[in-house]
Amino acid sequence: MLEIAIKGSKKYWIWLGALLTVMAVAFAVYIDQFVNGLMITGMSRDVSWGFYIANFTFLVGVAAGGVMVVIPYYLHDYERFHRITILGEFLAVASLIMCLMFIVADLGQPTRMLNVLLYPTPNSMLFWDMCVLNGYLFLNIVIGWKVLEAERNQIQPPTWTKPLIYLSIPFAIGIHTVTAYLYCGLPGRGFWLTAILAPRFLASAFAAGPSFLILLCYIVRKTTKFDPGWEAIQTLSKIVCYALIANVFFFFCEVFVVFYSKIPGHMAHIKYLFFGLHGHGALVPWMWTSMILMFMGIGLLVVPKFRSNETLLPFTCILIFIGTWIDKSLGMISGGFVPNPLHHVTEYAPTFKEVVISLGVLATGLLILTVLFKLATTVKEEVRG
Repeated sequence: MLEIAIKGSKKYWIWLGALLTVMAVAFAVYIDQFVNGLMITGMSRDVSWGFYIANFTFLVGVAAGGVMVVIPYYLHDYERFHRITILGEFLAVASLIMCLMFIVADLGQPTRMLNVLLYPTPNSMLFWDMCVLNGYLFLNIVIGWKVLEAERNQIQPPTWTKPLIYLSIPFAIGIHTVTAYLYCGLPGRGFWLTAILAPRFLASAFAAGPSFLILLCYIVRKTTKFDPGWEAIQTLSKIVCYALIANVFFFFCEVFVVFYSKIPGHMAHIKYLFFGLHGHGALVPWMWTSMILMFMGIGLLVVPKFRSNETLLPFTCILIFIGTWIDKSLGMISGGFVPNPLHHVTEYAPTFKEVVISLGVLATGLLILTVLFKLATTVKEEVRG
């Protein structure tokens, strides 16, 4: 099926060329980081995880969000998701590859990732994070490819793919649960030291992932002859709505517990994010923007008239995607490090080079996603034809 990827319109090749250009520029900047180390970033002794890990955390959620089409279709025979299940699986593949690339970028020297394999430490959450991320990536590649191949040949997928599909569901939950445990397993960081962190991660994942998938469905409808189906998009929008409500509810549960019990260490982080602390408040406008966008998204999705508006829905999904990105990446990572355990405020902002390298990773993911979606939509067009 790979031959499909090398056949496309002029716009298709211009898009791939633009992505390759961004990747080339980012790789040139990455060479600077490879030679000089993480000194080119805005990270410091107090803030040891920055823009790379922030995007990694968010994209794990986008990858996990794909399970919201897998569960209804494979477990409950929800036929309306038949057309978009493969799109959700391929979105997970591209997102997971970006996640792994962001981890490599954050390590400074890529050879350090071999330490996890050469010196495995089962009592470390990093070891289990490696296992679930690579396991879920492998499962989605195999399942997506074999199911699409079977559809092209108009036969049933191999029977051995069924157990892999069922296995992929706990893996999808696991990648974000284990990622949350990476943070809430650090007792010195009060902002992350909460049992509700994993549910918050999953709720935001089930809002961000499907909202991005809806946007991709709109792009597919616009650029190809394949229609993912309006009813499937509407069902996804309902999932986004309730997941976003749960995400905001979990956050306010956290706020109540922290401020009602007056936990000093935890209060300081939330104060810094939303009101500033000791004269520092770089993230205050970002966090309030995030909350406004998420509340706007809830308001537009919970009302059937607005949710069923084909013109308004993609803009709603953009609001939700941006709002959850700010909350999950900038707020969650920087908010966990600032202030430090000694209540000193060392603010963090990504450098220009950090942003360029991150854009290169995102361009790589979009390139992979474009090729995979080209395969999926072309096969489905052939079958329908």
